[in-house]
Amino acid sequence: MIDAQAIKKPASGTRVFEGIQIMGMSLPVYFLVSFLILFASITEILPQNMVGALAVMMVLGSLFHRMGSRIPIIRSYLGGGAVFCIFASSALATFGLLPASVVQNCKNFMNEVGFLDFYISALITGSILGMNRDLLKKAAIRFLPVSFLSMACALLIAGIMGIITGYGFGETILYIAMPMMSGGMGAGVIPLSGIYANATGLDSAVIVSRMIPASTIGNVLAIICAALIARLGAGFPSLNGNGRLMEVGEEPAEEQKKPALTVEAMGTGLVFSLAFFTAGAVINRIFPNIHAYAFMIILVVICKICGFIPSKYEEAAVSWSKFVMQNLTNALLAGIGIALLNLKVLAAALSPVYLLICVAIILTVSVCSGILGKLVGFYPVEASITAGLCTNSMGGTGNIAVLSAADRMELIPFAQMATRLGGAMILISASFLVRLLT
Repeated sequence: MIDAQAIKKPASGTRVFEGIQIMGMSLPVYFLVSFLILFASITEILPQNMVGALAVMMVLGSLFHRMGSRIPIIRSYLGGGAVFCIFASSALATFGLLPASVVQNCKNFMNEVGFLDFYISALITGSILGMNRDLLKKAAIRFLPVSFLSMACALLIAGIMGIITGYGFGETILYIAMPMMSGGMGAGVIPLSGIYANATGLDSAVIVSRMIPASTIGNVLAIICAALIARLGAGFPSLNGNGRLMEVGEEPAEEQKKPALTVEAMGTGLVFSLAFFTAGAVINRIFPNIHAYAFMIILVVICKICGFIPSKYEEAAVSWSKFVMQNLTNALLAGIGIALLNLKVLAAALSPVYLLICVAIILTVSVCSGILGKLVGFYPVEASITAGLCTNSMGGTGNIAVLSAADRMELIPFAQMATRLGGAMILISASFLVRLLT
């Protein structure tokens, strides 16, 4: 007599992967789509425009994020899917596994076409307009002092580490700590190198080459540290806001409503995010030394606090932000790896002393911001990640990577405040310190 259960067992084995989906697609469908796109990439048939770039970034980003979320050590201690996505994508570009034309197309899409601006404008607008108004009022006036004081402590520790290791007090502050906290390449390292060149007479290109490793390593360490702090915070509920910077009590009923993700609402939200970004860019033309993101944040915060935006449009902005974050984050992380991270450059700078100094800076800024944040009413985990670690990210891309690793993307407005306004403070300080320390 044949056992009915024995007959069913082999059939169940064929369905091991049946429930797994990537980007809402079953594995056979996903692999078919991916094969088509990657085959076109390798044979250089893929269009050299935003369609080709986004196609590659989406299939690689979704696959690598899924893998990183499943590999035990990476998932638990090294930032999970976000970090794995960045490094795996970077490895493909660094070691020539992606054609040079595809890599260049992704770089153009990220930087020249403005995919990063498109993504961040959606997140900033939706995140701020979707905030509790009381939280925004209370947090805004406390956040920047916490961030600036933490940066000052990190600069001091960097100088002390420079003395201990023989790297030099001024050298460490000027060429390691300040580039790490300057806010990335375009808004940080490049203008910072100009300030140093004017003061010292050195070639700006030489200065930039000395700063890039610090900026890159600082960003990588911030990503890993954010993942570890988030994991550590999970075991201490009193220190962990689970994505909330501070407690403000019960939200009004109207602010607890979840906006409907309708097609019309997302279109409205798209237009609002573009309008706010454009307004920030216009003001940036008047005050070019401060990044457009900073002005955009200020404008959205003012509109939210003063209630200038009707709730219908606030909900539309939140709907669009959620759509972008849900569908394009992994693509952006892959783009960061392909376009902005060169593993060979990173490896060349990894001497034990250099790495030790960078780790000391990261630990100082994260611990100080957590402690100071606790004193002003913030959750230490969220304060450490936003007011601390995000000061060491490479601009908007770095913030997204840091927050993705910590699973706290809703904190992007505060991350951008720390990066952009903190970076502006570094540039101002550098104009004085470079003459004192050289």
